Amino acid sequence: MHPSMSVPEGYVIRSIRAEEWREVRELRLAALRDPIAHLAFLERYEDAVERSDAYWKERTEGAAEGVRERQQIVAEVVGDDGRGEGWVGSVTVLVEEAGVRDYFGEMVERRQGHLVGVFLREGHRGKGVGEALFAAALAWAREVGLQRVRLFVHEGNGRAAAFYRRIGFVGTGVAVQKDSGRELEYVLELA
Repeated sequence: MHPSMSVPEGYVIRSIRAEEWREVRELRLAALRDPIAHLAFLERYEDAVERSDAYWKERTEGAAEGVRERQQIVAEVVGDDGRGEGWVGSVTVLVEEAGVRDYFGEMVERRQGHLVGVFLREGHRGKGVGEALFAAALAWAREVGLQRVRLFVHEGNGRAAAFYRRIGFVGTGVAVQKDSGRELEYVLELA
């Protein structure tokens, strides 16, 4: 089952804009303060909070609407007037090219998407927002010609693994050992 493009009422799902670096920083720092951040992210809050404005601007511009190598999709709460009231979630799709090494140092065998930075604020989980974020991310992946996406989830993050399986991801049996434990690969074929 692929996630539905149905967006829950009161939310907008969209790609970030190049000038939204402050919002990108704020959401990332919130994600890194989440109680399970040590399982979900490879970056620490203490490191991210020290990064310069220039870093956040470059990071945002490199994943904004119109960029073809990566795309950050956000969930935004909107008021009755249609105006944005704040970001509540995000997922980023990185395009991995065949023949290059991935973040873990392994050779990428085929062109694919790698989903990273998955986060949804408490209070917005279980409402279909995560499914809508993933549906938009997968739609973008198809748009840029990807036929497969993958992600890694820490073996201790059962809630995330259950969500990924529910929306169609399948464990490959590939595991990468990190200091915090094993990261398990899940894939979803798009074609």
